[in-house]
Amino acid sequence: MPANLAALRAQVELALAGRVPAPFTIREHQVENVPTGISEVDALAGGLPRGALTEIFGPPCSGRTSLLFSALSVRTMNAEACALIDGCDAFDPHSAEAGGIDLKQLLWVRCRTMEQSFRATDFLLQAGGFGFIALDLSDIPRELVHRVPLDTWFRFRRAVEGTPTILLVLEQEPHAKTCASLVLRVNAERSRWKTTNPADVADFYRNPFSRLLDGSEVHVEMIRSRSHWGTKTDFQNGRDPRMRDSSMKIFETKEIFGF
Repeated sequence: MPANLAALRAQVELALAGRVPAPFTIREHQVENVPTGISEVDALAGGLPRGALTEIFGPPCSGRTSLLFSALSVRTMNAEACALIDGCDAFDPHSAEAGGIDLKQLLWVRCRTMEQSFRATDFLLQAGGFGFIALDLSDIPRELVHRVPLDTWFRFRRAVEGTPTILLVLEQEPHAKTCASLVLRVNAERSRWKTTNPADVADFYRNPFSRLLDGSEVHVEMIRSRSHWGTKTDFQNGRDPRMRDSSMKIFETKEIFGF
């Protein structure tokens, strides 16, 4: 048996000669992480990895957009070319600019269907030149995203590997988890409200329009992390409670109203 394995290995190496050097050698691939602009998330995940696919998922109003805006703000303020593939044409540039995003550094691709979104993502990944590409599928029904073939996510991962590009996908549920180097789940736990009523008036039902959403307390959980090629940690299935605790953080958002 060892002789047969050695012969098979030699045949594979010969067939791949000139195309894949040392195919059976595990190569360490150090990943550069860049900050998201939210200290709690950076402390939890170490930032967003370049040359990899990152997936952020959660229900509506969970804090996904706040995390996206923060990451875009950091990257555009560093004069990095960024692109946002807007799956349902829901992006608000006024709120984005108020949140610190330099719109001159952002390519906004407005899509109306999921097919348009994936074609645009393919094109931008192949074109190159972008440091940050975000594919926002947050408002697309999860049943539709669930139908996306697994090979599509693998193709995206392969296209971004070895490049300085950060590929970020936002969804309601984790559909790209198998191909993602980093997977974060977000969920808003508690909301803060501003009120125009005097301090001694607390009847919200009699004055329903006297309050505005001021922000939320967002719970972030790291579901999966791959620090370098070949090593991954799945926190979702971890049995050690200490590991579970270390995979969770809470940050607060500030509501931004763009007019």
